[in-house]
Amino acid sequence: QVQLQESGGGSVQAGGSLRLSCVASGVTMSSVCMGWFRQIPGKEREAVAAIRTGSDSPFYADSAKGRFTIALSNTKNTLYLHMNGLKPEDTAIYYCAAVRGCERLLSQAEYTFWGRGTQVTVSS
Repeated sequence: QVQLQESGGGSVQAGGSLRLSCVASGVTMSSVCMGWFRQIPGKEREAVAAIRTGSDSPFYADSAKGRFTIALSNTKNTLYLHMNGLKPEDTAIYYCAAVRGCERLLSQAEYTFWGRGTQVTVSS
């Protein structure tokens, strides 16, 4: 069974940084799309960033461009999200997702495996 486990969330003041991690088990890191999505309180879940194994071209939502960086470690079976310049509007539960093969990396409908989420809280 494929399992995704997020970690690294917490509380930080505006302008601070956090690094989220997602450890994947039960799946090989070949031909896999992985991404980060978030659920802001009172809003629909939205894409943050995604990457395909074997590709050097990650995809970012407009809200993440210039501030967040997604990275994938094949050897560690771990997906990362480096978040800099955090804003209060970044407060959300951040979810890690994966799927064996995909076409639209930022479309959450593509993903079949989901983690339980990690809370990120940014105070002003």
